[in-house]
Amino acid sequence: MKILSIISLLLFVTNCAGGNMAKVKIGKRCTTADANQLQESSYVWIVSKEARKDFDKRINKSNCLDS
Repeated sequence: MKILSIISLLLFVTNCAGGNMAKVKIGKRCTTADANQLQESSYVWIVSKEARKDFDKRINKSNCLDS
């Protein structure tokens, strides 16, 4: 039942992104930290078609401070 709930939730998130969405990336990824060691991190990223080219260079697992 949990797996079915997760799959339907992912489909819902995918449909909310609209026509500009290219991919939904799953897995912990982080932006680079600033001078105060602040960064954005998430397990689900919705990537647009324009940002898809350089997304993995800017936002990836190696940027995470606690990894």
